[in-house]
Amino acid sequence: MSKRDEPALDEPASRAGAWPDRSAAAPVRHTAAVVADRFDRFTWRDTYEQSAGLREVAEELNERHDHATDLLTDVFLAAYKVRPRLRERAEMSPSRLVNHQVITALVESPEFAELRRETAGDPYAAAMAVLAQAAAVRGMLERSREAQERAERAGRARQDADGVATAVAEALQRSAAEADEDGTVPTPAADGVRQAIDAAEAADAAEAAARRAAQHATRALAAAAPGIRAAARNAAGKAAEAVRGEATLMRAWGVAPGELERMPFDERARLAERLRTGRLAQWAELIGRFRQMADGERARKMENSTGELVGVTLGDDLSRVIPSELAGLGLPELRAVFAARYAAGELMLYDAQGERPTGQGAIVACVDTSHSMYAAGPGGVTREAWSKACALALLDQARHAGRDFVGILFSAADKLQVFRFPAGGPRPAGIDPVLDFAETFLGGGTSYQAPLTAAAGLLEEEFGDAARARGDIVMITDDECGVTEEWTRGWKDAKHRLGFRVFGVAIGAPRAAETGSVLEALCDNLRSIEDLTDVHAAADLFRVI
Repeated sequence: MSKRDEPALDEPASRAGAWPDRSAAAPVRHTAAVVADRFDRFTWRDTYEQSAGLREVAEELNERHDHATDLLTDVFLAAYKVRPRLRERAEMSPSRLVNHQVITALVESPEFAELRRETAGDPYAAAMAVLAQAAAVRGMLERSREAQERAERAGRARQDADGVATAVAEALQRSAAEADEDGTVPTPAADGVRQAIDAAEAADAAEAAARRAAQHATRALAAAAPGIRAAARNAAGKAAEAVRGEATLMRAWGVAPGELERMPFDERARLAERLRTGRLAQWAELIGRFRQMADGERARKMENSTGELVGVTLGDDLSRVIPSELAGLGLPELRAVFAARYAAGELMLYDAQGERPTGQGAIVACVDTSHSMYAAGPGGVTREAWSKACALALLDQARHAGRDFVGILFSAADKLQVFRFPAGGPRPAGIDPVLDFAETFLGGGTSYQAPLTAAAGLLEEEFGDAARARGDIVMITDDECGVTEEWTRGWKDAKHRLGFRVFGVAIGAPRAAETGSVLEALCDNLRSIEDLTDVHAAADLFRVI
């Protein structure tokens, strides 16, 4: 065939112009619904690698659902990011439209906004939120299975249409490149043009199929939407409750938010598991109330006062003058009135009732762990729970005052365990020793002499090392037992020499707190506890220790 017989390029080009422009690049389709930078993605990958729970959930979901890991990533980032932003639906890959719908339903629910107050900026809490919503996410994926299948078909149809369109565009470009100056195309290139024309017709069919598949997927997603929204709200609510519960648990045990943020993921997870199980979980609410009560009593203390604030009185002690009286000194015309009232002893003063100033030495809590301490009172609270909660609040008291704290667990004369918590900052030894102290239970009978001897010995050691006297011993027991005369003489001598005070708490043992009892003779201040749900029965301890 001569060049004059070869077809001109403008003929197929004019026919190709009837179809949509297939030379334009296809828009980028995203697989992630939540917009994230590389730091966000690094946080997710790091958390995922550290959390066995996340990996197990992802593995389980991926067995039945495509792209489940992408969805878990979106749930995590939506909870973790301070201001999560979702992509437009049109930007998403068709195969991820179900993920987009699920995450949209989550983020738009009021419950998820509540959840994010606890999780934003905290990878561990965000991972907790993912795990807490795992069952609901599984249900949402099952509910939208048909929509997912149609979305997958739409995705494949779109890929086919884009592939054919690309082939058409490439064939036309090759033909144009090989055309002569007069527009004629060599025979091989002309054949390619004809094939491109036929392929373009196939591309039209593929494009139509893709549109139909997308419409079917849209209808399936719309049908699943109400169920997904309801499940999302329920899931977010349960997740918020779980995350808040763990945060409350940590606060009850005195673990500060800053300490949690510095704690490695695995260590934090182990701590949470330890606090959620066994006796420690049962005591959290009581411990939290003790801490709140102790905080309140510390707030009531007046600096440089000699006891508990009980009201207002008249006198001339300038260290206790109320602020409204001092305000008179700021006005020249009232200064003479102030001086006259001062001379007459008629200034209004804070009135405090007499307890000796708080000690400077260690606080030593002697906690009975004999078998009878397992006995439960009202509300199922055990004597052990009450005594340990009180002791942990005393530990807080010591830390706030910069004093050493020693917990002595005792039962029979040969059963004694000592836990030392030196002063020197918040939780210098971490939370584990505190939990060990709380969890340890010795069992057996009751001996006063062994723990009190150990307590006095510790205060004497402190006095010798740091010249600190006036420590405080708190004896918490539910039993009464005798002491020898020889031991009593040594005890009184040590008490006089070191200047420590002894506070007694008789739990469920009214006879031990009666006048003339051994415990009453050993203590400067003694109270009897019958209602184990009442933390305020120990309030005066925290005002004077």
